[in-house]
Amino acid sequence: MPPCGAPSATLTRRNVKIHFIGICGTGMGAVAELLQAIGHEVRGSDEHVYPPMSTQLQSAGIAVTEGFADKNLDWLPDVVVVGNICRRDHIEVLAAQARGIRLTSFPAIIEELLLPGKLPLVVCGTHGKTTTSSLAAWTLINAGRQPSYMIGGVPLNMGHNSAVGQGPHVVLEGDEYDCAFFDKKSKFLHYRPHVAILTSVELDHVDIFTDLEHIKQAFRELAALIPSDGALVVCASSPHALDVAKAAHCRVERYGVSGSCPDDIEWLAEVTGIKPGGRTAFQLRRNGQLYGHFELGLSGGYNLENAVGVIAALANLGLSASEIASGIRRFVGVKRRQELRGVAQGVSIVDDFAHHPTAIRETLRGLRGRFGTGRLIAVFEPRSATSRTAVFQQEFAEALVAADEILIGAVHMPEKAPPGNRLDVERLAADIRRRGVPAKAIQNTAQIVEHLSQRVSAGDTVVIMSSGSFENLHERLLQKLGDAVMPAAASDLPKVRQLLDLAKLPTTGVPEALAELWVIKDGQGDSIGCVALELYGDTALLRSLAVHPERRGEGLGWMLAEMALVRVRQRGLLRVCLLTEHATDFFAEKFGFRPVPREGLPPEVQISSEYQRFCGRAVAMALEIS
Repeated sequence: MPPCGAPSATLTRRNVKIHFIGICGTGMGAVAELLQAIGHEVRGSDEHVYPPMSTQLQSAGIAVTEGFADKNLDWLPDVVVVGNICRRDHIEVLAAQARGIRLTSFPAIIEELLLPGKLPLVVCGTHGKTTTSSLAAWTLINAGRQPSYMIGGVPLNMGHNSAVGQGPHVVLEGDEYDCAFFDKKSKFLHYRPHVAILTSVELDHVDIFTDLEHIKQAFRELAALIPSDGALVVCASSPHALDVAKAAHCRVERYGVSGSCPDDIEWLAEVTGIKPGGRTAFQLRRNGQLYGHFELGLSGGYNLENAVGVIAALANLGLSASEIASGIRRFVGVKRRQELRGVAQGVSIVDDFAHHPTAIRETLRGLRGRFGTGRLIAVFEPRSATSRTAVFQQEFAEALVAADEILIGAVHMPEKAPPGNRLDVERLAADIRRRGVPAKAIQNTAQIVEHLSQRVSAGDTVVIMSSGSFENLHERLLQKLGDAVMPAAASDLPKVRQLLDLAKLPTTGVPEALAELWVIKDGQGDSIGCVALELYGDTALLRSLAVHPERRGEGLGWMLAEMALVRVRQRGLLRVCLLTEHATDFFAEKFGFRPVPREGLPPEVQISSEYQRFCGRAVAMALEIS
């Protein structure tokens, strides 16, 4: 029987038959799609098969069986990919071994089948991996470099967390977690980094790392893997990251932001201004010489550091400052990382994945004032393997006081943390109150929704911090507040098309041509208003603005148009245009649009279906974004 994880000659050919156990996991599903895209035959199984991953795999032509069973391997794959949630006595693991089928992990199969002939850019660190790798991949895409990428979250610019590109570069989010029961080394050690970004090193994943030194050793092994002609760019504000970097045999370049790190580092950013919507303008020096001027739509000093790390890495890959600046400016962010889930009654509801004290503190600092001038209310669910334990009991209190008010949910799956080492949420709330900040532990999610609905007011921001779904708290709160403007889901599309038909607006290109589609829902969940954006370079085309006839006159159209303009600014676009037959006064008086010659619109807009349908009947209007 082939040993677990050993390379096999059969995997050097195309059309390898690959079975994934637990294929609906974010990472497993992404790798499955990548392997299918390059010509291999992929199938898989999982206990929980539901959207979005189930539909994503279906659209990729990958067969998924619900439930685990011996018979799932009757098609005799060449190799079985095992996730790190599988134990050695898993029924399909045993079935593979009985059939003599080799077991491997998804990081190992990436190394075997995806990385040969590529130049990997690996993003690693305790914090910021997903955002940083998403920004790097998007900037390469924006520059026309056609990278491959695999990321642990969904970048909003791409709408997908993995892709196979024709270019030489592959961007990988490098996780320090282990691979499988037979491969206990960190995932990123399989990724053959040519250039690596190291954002930070702190104690995390206490379920597999015994202490800080243990986790630092994993990062040292990664640094030592980078070839001598490669580069390691390391955040200068993280002392443990700088220590780890000493193990590298390649060029090491430090990066950071003025005021938070030494001024003699290779890449030093200086903030030159904060623009509307929290956009940060900064200039960057390389070895003391001005390298370029940049603008970033993400808030917070840690995101600015992440952007500087990306600039340093991509400069080492040969991109110019102007190529990088364009991608940085137009980057929107990542799902579940400071993601605006909707606005209801003037209250912004934000979703964030933060579950480590450092990430929580920095996220809260970055969010203050970004979405509104009112209070910043944090709702924290201790859900991850580390956050449900008592290891950061004191640190969580110190981090959460960056908000104006804090609610703490129940510890998720408390049985996974022994009583003597479990986070005490009542003590955490009391520790926060002793620091002068209102805090309350509420065990029931429905009670959290009710409490918030009675406490929030226009201008407030509620950030919901969890590494999981938190029982859909975001949408439940938006629905409770009422008339929420929120991103459209796939399930909303039939109602959106009905609404557009009522308004005598076309449904062509909905949602295929749209970069953004926002809706307002009534109490029954029906769409009563919508607005969309198409993107053409630095220009947005505002279209599909519709309100149900029975709800006109309530200001819903203004709310939708305002959201569209917020999104234009958050995307770093330079102008927004539209075509209208009857609403010129509305857009001029409310938002400052001005009529422009139709032939003055960008050529890409003039060939769009939205432009063509008017056939000269509508007024063209534009707004330049300052």
